[in-house]
Formats: sequence, structure tokens, C-alpha cells
Amino acid sequence: MGNSTSHVVVAFEGEGSGVEELTWGQRDVWDLMRRTGRTMNIGGTVRAAAGETVEGVAAVLRRLVSRHQALRTRLSLVDGGPPRQVVSGSGEIVLEILDATGDPDLAAERLRVRYQTTRFDPVTEWPLRMAVVRSGGTLTHVVVMYYHVVVDGFGINAVVRDLADLNAAPRGIQPLELSRQQRTPAALRQSQQSLRYWQRQLRRVPHAPVPVVPFDPDEPRFWEVVCDSPALALAMRRVAARTRVATGPILLAAYAVATARLTGADTAVVQVVVSNRFRPGFAEAVGSLRQFGLCVIDVTGPFDDVVARAFSAAMGAYKHGYYDPAAHQDLVAGHDLTCYLNDRRTETRDEDPGPVPAIDTVRAALAGTTVHWGVREDTYDGSLYLHVEDAMSYSLWGDTHRFTPDAIQRCARDIEAAVVHAAEDLVTAPR
Repeated sequence: MGNSTSHVVVAFEGEGSGVEELTWGQRDVWDLMRRTGRTMNIGGTVRAAAGETVEGVAAVLRRLVSRHQALRTRLSLVDGGPPRQVVSGSGEIVLEILDATGDPDLAAERLRVRYQTTRFDPVTEWPLRMAVVRSGGTLTHVVVMYYHVVVDGFGINAVVRDLADLNAAPRGIQPLELSRQQRTPAALRQSQQSLRYWQRQLRRVPHAPVPVVPFDPDEPRFWEVVCDSPALALAMRRVAARTRVATGPILLAAYAVATARLTGADTAVVQVVVSNRFRPGFAEAVGSLRQFGLCVIDVTGPFDDVVARAFSAAMGAYKHGYYDPAAHQDLVAGHDLTCYLNDRRTETRDEDPGPVPAIDTVRAALAGTTVHWGVREDTYDGSLYLHVEDAMSYSLWGDTHRFTPDAIQRCARDIEAAVVHAAEDLVTAPR
């Protein structure tokens, strides 16, 4: 006998409703999904708390959707016109209940994959799918998936923080207000300033020929190589102690060195994901605010010099990663900007990372590095896309129509090698 599914209808009602233009972040993801054909659904699975009930999860779902306009947003798609966001003041959303007769872990993972790979209908479907897995009458898992156009990864983090006090007033700007704000003279000046910065950086982008792949391209086209590197985490702490630079720019420098080595260039061009959460009112916003920033980095000379350049490039990218996507598309047309970095770590703000690891500790940790091939897909974004998680787990997606699988894997390994080699130098304590 297989698993069975039932549903609970959850009514909600919240403040704010209406129709507005997409925000810059929403439009950025919408354009990306249209360009690549990817679903880009984001979410995951968590273990249900001890004693959790269906009624309790339904109550949380009701409160979240009622509180946040983004979670009750659908799109209006009219032929010939740009999409618009439609926020409803009330409605009903479904909580799915999956009763597992076998392994609940397996049932939850299969449900997550279904949610992940099934496209949202942005016109008729609410942008949040939630389900509970039940085994023997006990809730074991909660599965949640969001429509990426209206919620980014940092918005999901804001949702999680919001769960701590669902009775307090929602914090952070709401999408209807943000859309109106982005049409003000102040916001348009910010966009123009950002685009002028992009224009200056684009003049530095090398016009090198695309490397020729010396074999028949593979299908599926995009391959993922997955790495876990305790040594990289330790080595970055040594380099950070010497350079007095946070690990983010160090990671960016290593990626720049690795990608430049792959392409044979002296300059790396990397688009970094900018959360924009440092802007006033954005930190706790449940919505889609992330856009890309541009880093153009000279990788010649000692690694510490590359780190300094990466730091400067990152600061410029973050400051100027907030702009009108329509004007931005016209600006970047014709440029090869297909290398991306998404540093999703939450550990980088640790005020006390502990003592600087000895170089022997770094070398010993190299034995714990694992590298394996992951998922392969027909479509992805860019020729190289690096995603970095906590505990220095990272995955590099590569386009096999541009680079061989061996070259993609070598690039992933070169990220670790660049930092470990730099960590061999003597570390001087901060003064």
C-alpha cells in the first residue's frame, strides 16, 4: 500500500493589496527564468518539532501568508506588456499532508523534489507550497518551497527569523511599497549611479575569444561538481589573519584565479549575487531583493594582491548592485558576463573564528577533501556558476559546450589549491 495524501484548506487575510509593477529584484529573477527556462524554485525540508501537529503547522502557514505581501502575490501576464505583481488581501492556501507508509525520510525527499521541479503557475498559484509528512500518526517533516520571483534566499532567512515572534508587527519593506519607492527620483538616481559604475567596469572586460571545446559537447549540457573542503575553510582563516580581509573576498579572489586559469586570461570577470539587505528597511523584508554586482579583477601577482583587488571589486559590486533591470539589460548586451558567484554562507560574520590554524593542520585537512559529480541539467545560467555553503561545501556548475568536464573539475579544485598555497606563507597576527 502506497503513501496517501490529503489537504487542509487554510484561509488568510492580511494588510495591503493591489497591483503594481514588479520590483527590480522580482523583474531580475523573472528575466533570468525566462532566459534559462529553469524553475528556480527555492526551499527545503526540516524535521518537524517534537509534538508538532497539523493544526499547529496550518496556524503558522496562516500567520505567515497573512503577514507578508510577498506570500500572497501572484502575477498578471498580459500579452504585449510586462508582468505585474498582484497582491491579494485574503484568500485560501492548501497545506498538503503526506501519510508515509514506508521510510518518511525518503517520502519527504521525494516530495521536496516534486515541489522543486514542478513549475509554479504565477497567475493562479500562490507562491508558497507547504506540506507535512506524517508517519504512524506523528509528524516527521515539513517541506516548504517558494516561487523565486517573489522570494529570494535571503527572504527565506527573513521568514525563518519571523517565526520567532509571529505576534510582532512585520518588519521590512513590503513589495507594493518597494515598487512605488523604486519609481521615485531618489531610487532612479541610485539606479543611474549603479549603471554608470557598471559601464566603467565593462570597459575593463577583456575581449578574449571563447575557448574551443576539443570534443563533442555533452548532454545534458550543464554539469555540477560538488566539493567539500575542510582545508579550504582553515586556509582562508590563515589568509584572513595575514591580510586582515574577511573570507568573502578571499574566496572571490580564489575563484577569480581559478576561472582566469581556465580561460587563459589575466583578468577575471565575475558577477556576484548582491543581497541588498544592507539597505535601509531591507534587512528583514520577505521578498526578492537580490541582484547581481560586477567584479573585474586582475589576477596577476601575489595572491594577497589579488585579495586586495577582490576586496575593492566586491565593495564596488555590492554598492552598485541595485538598479533598474530593463536599463541594465541594454547596458550589458554583447558582453560575456557568464561567470557567477553565490556565496550563501552564514558563518562569515562570526566575530571570533578562533585561533589561526597551523599550516600542518591545513595540510592534514586536505585528506578530507571530497570531489564528486552531482546533478546534470539541460539548462542553467552562465558558463560557470559557483554556489558556496557553510562548512565550505561548494558546487560549481559548468557549461560542457564551453569547457570539458575535466576542465570544470580542475577549476573547482583550483579554488582550494589557490587558498591552500597562499596559506603556506607566514601568518602575522593583526596589530
